[in-house]
Parts: sequence; C-alpha cells; structure tokens
Amino acid sequence: MSSATISAPAPFAALPFAQKLDRLAEVAVRIGVGLQPDQELVITAPTDALPLVRLITEHAYKAGARLVTTFYSDDATTLARYQLAPDSTFDYAATWYYDALAAAYKSGAARMGITGANPALLSQQDPAKVSRANVAASKAYKPAMELITRHAINWTIVAAATPAWAALVFPNDPPELALGRLWDAIFFTSRITSDDPVAAWQTHGENLKRRVDLLNAHRFHSLRFYTPDNATDLTVGLADQHLWCGGGTTAGNGVYCQPNIPTEECFTTPHKSRVNGHVSASKPLSHQGTLIENIRCTFKDGRIIAATATAGEAAINKLISTDEGARQLGEVALVPHNSPIAQSNILFWNTLFDENAASHIALGQAYSTCLIGGDKMSSDQLSALGANESLIHVDWMIGGPTMCVDGISTDGHTQPLMRNGDWV
Repeated sequence: MSSATISAPAPFAALPFAQKLDRLAEVAVRIGVGLQPDQELVITAPTDALPLVRLITEHAYKAGARLVTTFYSDDATTLARYQLAPDSTFDYAATWYYDALAAAYKSGAARMGITGANPALLSQQDPAKVSRANVAASKAYKPAMELITRHAINWTIVAAATPAWAALVFPNDPPELALGRLWDAIFFTSRITSDDPVAAWQTHGENLKRRVDLLNAHRFHSLRFYTPDNATDLTVGLADQHLWCGGGTTAGNGVYCQPNIPTEECFTTPHKSRVNGHVSASKPLSHQGTLIENIRCTFKDGRIIAATATAGEAAINKLISTDEGARQLGEVALVPHNSPIAQSNILFWNTLFDENAASHIALGQAYSTCLIGGDKMSSDQLSALGANESLIHVDWMIGGPTMCVDGISTDGHTQPLMRNGDWV
C-alpha cells in the first residue's frame, strides 16, 4: 500500500519546502478554521509540528487574531506514563485542562488540531490502561467536545508529517526519504499543489455541496452497503430528519470553516436503532496509539453484538464497551474510491486521511448538525430522532474498489448510489 509515489505539478514540486509549508498554513487558517479578526485561536499539536505551528501562528496574526495559544503533546512523555505511572492513576484526566478548553470555546475561541503523533505509539501497552485513560479523558473533554460536535464554534484539523508516523507509512525507506514522501502526500491530498490553493478549496467545497444537495433531495430511509464477496452486507437506517453534510459548514457563531483538511466525504446521522447486518473494515484503524486490523462487526437493531479483529481485538472490544452508546453508530459517510487520497494508494494509518479514502461509519457520538434544526435541540429531542450519544466518536473505513451502495426509500424503492466504490 505504501509504495505509491505522489506526483505534484512541476511548479509546486520546484518550490522550496518552506513555501510549501507556508501554503498549508495559509489554507489551514483561511479555509480550514476561517479565523476571524479579533478571534482567539487555540491549537493542539505534537512537538514535531513546531515549524508548521509557527507558520500557522503568523498567518493567524495576519488575519487579525487576538491571541494564539498552542498546547503541545510529545510521544516520548506520553509513552512514559504507560510505562512508569502507578496503575491507579489511569482513571484520572487533567480536568483543569479540558475545562480550560471548554471555557475558551465558550468565550469565542476557534479550535485547530494538528495531527501527526505516532499511530502505533501505544500498540505494545496494556489495552486496559489505554482504555481507562481514554475513558477518563473523554469524560473530562465532553463539555468541550459537545461544542465541537454541535459545530458551535469554527474548527479544523490539519496534518503535519512526523518521523515516527512517516516510518510507519513508508517502512522500507530511509527516515529522511520517508518523511519527505509523507509531506508530499499531505500536500497533495490537502489540495495545496495548485497555483491558488485557496481558490481550489473553494471549488472543491462547491462540488461537495452539489453532491450533498442531491442526497438531501432524495430523503432516503436507509443505505445498504454490500460487496460481491459478502464481506459486508450492512443496512444503515438514517435518522429521522437527517441532513447530509460535506465540505465546509457555517458554525453556530456564523463563521464558515472546513472542519477537515483534507476532506472528500458526504456524511449524515444514522438511526441508532436501525442498523443490521455485518461489515468488514477495508483499512486498519489507528486509535489512540493502538493499531486494530481486519475489524469485522455484526449489528442487530443498531447495536454491535459481535466484534473481531486479527490485531487489536481487545482494543476494539474495550472501545465499544466505553459506554452505552459506543456500540452504536453516530455517523455514516460516502467517499468515492476515485478521491485523491484513495488514488494515492497510501495507507496513512491516520483517520483524518484514511476516512477520506473510503466510505466509512463512526461508532459513538452523532453530530447534531446532521439533523434538520439539530443544533437547537436538546439531547432528548436528538435521541428521539435516532441520534446516538456517547463519549467516543471513532471512524473506521468500510469502502473500497468493490463496495456497492444503494439508497432505499421509505416505500422500499432502491436506487444505486455507488458501484465499484464510485458514484453512479
């Protein structure tokens, strides 16, 4: 999967690396988070992303930011906790930190996450400790996460290549070559290789919106995913008053943003009680430093009743045991196999990229903005329409070159949406 080579247009390929990185920073600020004058920006990033963070900070202040604050994470210090900390501490999270994030968002700050940590960092650690720490962090983060899942604020996620991540994606290459190839892949799939990447993103957003509008016009009752080899045959009921979304969105504060850079998906809210059948993952899932491969799940009346994996099986079963809603779906997304990420033929081991290479489903929390008027509804109102509630929201990929998808109307009429992974 990782033998592919990205070919960027010659003018972009000839640019110095610093200029390429600056383009990504500009797109992250102007298109991704849509930062407004006098708005604060809160960034979370791995320490290896420092050069990108510095450029993003410069562009943020050029855009009129009031203040830019960055919180850094470090793989080595994260790993030290799992190797050395007392067992009793893994049910603890720094609530003061998560409270600070929620307070910042409530006061109007925008959020930018930079991904790039080692996807396999915790793969050799005790799954029970990883699960306990994740549950504690999820509980502490819930007030801030609700503002994000409701799109109350403008936010985005972008990527920075790091040595450990690059070594996993390109294991047969020398470290410097692997890092360069990963940066090339990020630049290409993040659509910054054209002469005017801001304009390119605006066009891409318009194309996604046209597809979203077509899906919303059909008002399907459910979707059926199936493959010729029967690895997947899954019917996903859609929530009452579901709303398809994709590309950019106008947040509750009135700011237009692109939550994911890159993005290729059209997504909506499934009905938490109307999912039946079996489904196999088409790509591995990297979750909180653990690699989970060849996931296969069986759903009945919305809930996973069986889950297996050839690697990380304990981790996937710990994940779906996080809380009552962790066994149910909070998102379903359609992504064509001809997307730039899929065509790169690279397994990124990173959900931001791999979810945009294939149609996918997400366990856990639903996005209230994927229901008509959902951003103004209470939790009980959302639940009555079928929206799921959970401490987690974890995407995993089910699409690929053989995936077929049908839209099913309330009267049972079936309409082909995808064949062999691409739009009909």
